[in-house]
Amino acid sequence: MADTIHYENRMSDADALMWSIEKDPLLRSTITAVAMLDKAPDRATFEARLERGTRQVPRLRQRVVSNPFSLAPPRWEVDPNFDARFHIRWVKAAGDGSLAEVCRMAEPVAMQGFDRARPLWETVVVEGLAGGGAALVLKLHHAITDGVGAVKIALVLFDLEAEPGDLGPMPEAPEVRVLSQPERVADALDHQRRRALGRLRRFPAIAAAAASAVAADPVGAARGVAEAAGSVARMLAPANEPLSPVMTARSLSVHFDTVSVPLEELKAAGRVAGGRLNDAFVAAVLGGWRRYHEAHDAYVESLRMAMPINVRNEASAEVAGNQFAPTRFLVPLGIDDPVERMRAVRELVAAQRAEPALALVDPFASIINRLPTTVSTGLFGSMLKGVDFTTSNVPGVPVPVFVAGAQMVSQFAFGPLSGAAANLTLVSYLDQVHVGINSDPAAVPDPDVLHQCMVEGFEEILKTV
Repeated sequence: MADTIHYENRMSDADALMWSIEKDPLLRSTITAVAMLDKAPDRATFEARLERGTRQVPRLRQRVVSNPFSLAPPRWEVDPNFDARFHIRWVKAAGDGSLAEVCRMAEPVAMQGFDRARPLWETVVVEGLAGGGAALVLKLHHAITDGVGAVKIALVLFDLEAEPGDLGPMPEAPEVRVLSQPERVADALDHQRRRALGRLRRFPAIAAAAASAVAADPVGAARGVAEAAGSVARMLAPANEPLSPVMTARSLSVHFDTVSVPLEELKAAGRVAGGRLNDAFVAAVLGGWRRYHEAHDAYVESLRMAMPINVRNEASAEVAGNQFAPTRFLVPLGIDDPVERMRAVRELVAAQRAEPALALVDPFASIINRLPTTVSTGLFGSMLKGVDFTTSNVPGVPVPVFVAGAQMVSQFAFGPLSGAAANLTLVSYLDQVHVGINSDPAAVPDPDVLHQCMVEGFEEILKTV
């Protein structure tokens, strides 16, 4: 799998923007994953597997190096001082050794900012859980990859068999080359030159296609331009205040909860409404939010939801990094019938997938990156801090996965808040879907109430089957 992933030596413009706006800590893009294991992994085997993985996946040994006053995105460079001991820790379970206790242990890990002088990941192995189990907490910066890419990286680090056999000789470590300042300047200028030449080469074909479209259908071409402009305006529209009258405060803290339901039953519920798994998932979340607001005697017609749209295609499928477009749109809380709610979600998401602006994320990120960091951070803060919640659906692996001899029982992903009150991320594994609920305690001071509301929201959807 590692040989099929292509790693660029620079961030994309969109990833660079995600990196730079963290000048505002509320906009941090930290992903935290928790894997529950049936037993503790063998320590020597696990550490050797991670050593091999960091050699197969160069990104895990690379740090981000920015060049002041450069228009080029930051570079990924192998850390000359890479020390795996900084990134791997072993701890004993606290409390009753339950999944809930693992979540409590994972929260402060997630809240800590990354050391930007080192590779942007760390892992904690929790031993001594109830029943002899263990857990693996993995913290990863979103600039490294998105959820789909993270699954691919995980398949490099983990095994598909309890005893995978001889893996062959240890691969060579990635070459370390620290550029001098003059070399950095020259490399940045060369990057910009090659990018400009690429755009010039594409321009004649683009211009010819546009001219042909105008000649064939001038009215339709004009309408298309207007639709694209409207789409861009919707994508960049500021939304400083959340719509929820309850979840208004924000902080740098997080609280983790989980919900698990049968995969096939949730898929079947989606089919009842003529939709798919994601429609059932989002509809269940909406049902949970409705109950939560009712518990606070608050009625709200709609909330603002953020959802990443996967834009991977054949050309970019094996490129490391993020391949998603961010969307924000209003979702209804007032639809009582769960089937009608799933249908409404299907239509809303389909409309977002058809937005012309999705194809323009990187070009617009390139423009925004040229603004002073304070300006770009303020611009994105105005877009993100009015988001009530985020949902994300990540297809997991349908076969058993092993970590140094221990089988993974379940896995949960806790996506970044990035200014929202909560993030609910679904990951499938074997015959279950596992939802990680990451909520901001300032916005949701009663997470036990929210958790129960979400459980009831999923139960309502599953009853439609």
